[in-house]
Amino acid sequence: MSRRELREQIFKYIFRVEFNDREEMAEQGTLFFETLKMDAQENNTAEIKDEDAAYISEKSNKIIEKLDALDEMINKKAKGWTTQRMGKVDLTILRLAVYEIVFDDDVPTGVAINEAVELAKKFGQEESSGFVNGVLAKFAPAEKQ
Repeated sequence: MSRRELREQIFKYIFRVEFNDREEMAEQGTLFFETLKMDAQENNTAEIKDEDAAYISEKSNKIIEKLDALDEMINKKAKGWTTQRMGKVDLTILRLAVYEIVFDDDVPTGVAINEAVELAKKFGQEESSGFVNGVLAKFAPAEKQ
């Protein structure tokens, strides 16, 4: 899978947090990968590689572990908004991107922001990409822009 495809799967995985208790996420992970496997069979596409599944699972779980800290960071930067008022898709995208910006040294800030905007265009509402871009711009250090 490409990095973009992996990021999209991570987005889908962590989106489940909005509808399940964190304690249920291990079971949700199992269901998530079973669904990916069935989708591959139904669509006659390649099955997910073990290393891709491990990457998705590991990064998703790291993000889930830091949800409270991520939400606190987002709440500080998103003037006039709180994570409780944000749409679930936008919030999930922001959590993923903020995690990449703050905690993942392998992902450049610009890439994290660009990929988040692309996810917002694909999964969000009409205004989502602009909203996500505006919030994430506040996380970008001036020297990295």
